[in-house]
Amino acid sequence: MAARFCGVLVLLTVFLTGLNASRPAVNQELSNVFDELWRLDVNRMTPGTDYNISVQGRASFVTQGSHVVQDRASLPLFSNVNEDKMKNMTTYSRLITLLDNYERSTGVAERVTTEELTEINLFLDAVLQTEVMKRAHKYLVSKGQSSSNLRQFKSQLQLIWFNLYHRQRNAGLDSCGFEHVFVGETKSGTEIIGFHNWVQFYLQEKNTHLDYKGYKAGYHDLPDQDDHVLNLQFSWHGLVKPVGSAFIGTSPEFEMAIFTVIFLMNTERSTTVVVNIDQCQMELVVIRHGRSLGTAYPKLISSNSRHLRQQRSH
Repeated sequence: MAARFCGVLVLLTVFLTGLNASRPAVNQELSNVFDELWRLDVNRMTPGTDYNISVQGRASFVTQGSHVVQDRASLPLFSNVNEDKMKNMTTYSRLITLLDNYERSTGVAERVTTEELTEINLFLDAVLQTEVMKRAHKYLVSKGQSSSNLRQFKSQLQLIWFNLYHRQRNAGLDSCGFEHVFVGETKSGTEIIGFHNWVQFYLQEKNTHLDYKGYKAGYHDLPDQDDHVLNLQFSWHGLVKPVGSAFIGTSPEFEMAIFTVIFLMNTERSTTVVVNIDQCQMELVVIRHGRSLGTAYPKLISSNSRHLRQQRSH
């Protein structure tokens, strides 16, 4: 009987180990760097003070491409945002000027005007002046991935985030990393792709173009109004995003910095790193499109230090 029990225990251990093996181990070096960037992010908005969210109900399962979805959130995600504060912070105000510069649908070529190029330059200049991006730049220089010359680093950011490329075949230059991540796109008129920025989410929700449907999370990890990363479901211009994710309250420079670091520190087409930032454990996913960014997003694993409590209990 004891031998059979031990055998079952070994099989269970192997099974659980296999489950954990599917996720990369925590990258401690990047956790330390990103936690430092987190502490330097003075432009991060404070939940309960600068904004309020209501996570409401757990979203239902929806297949990709379906327009039929149960609404588990009768109220908007954002009940209040201090727009005056947001618009008085340079990186936010310059981000907002960029959000209406892009064609929503892939397959439609982007036309970048001289005015829009100026807006991109001003946004990058503002980002480069922040302590967050200065620290990220210093780290990348120390790793031999960026030049210490600020002008060359700015050109590197421009190539990664704003270089136009073909996302849809047989189309013009219809996309870029910034548009995909910060603005959001639609594909073939049937699905939402990208759209991982909370400022755009709030503004689109405020203008009734977007409807929050509920949160996505494990049954033992319920989100709350203080979480800075959310997995969520929403509709936008009549299309549904079954599972999306975004940082909440973080500054544009913080998001650009961490994803730029991952992009430049790896060469694989698709990279997933697991990091601990503040009280959250998350996966950060970066997918390349040649020398530019295809997509980048966070995926919450646990919040409120639950991963630390689990480690202490084993």
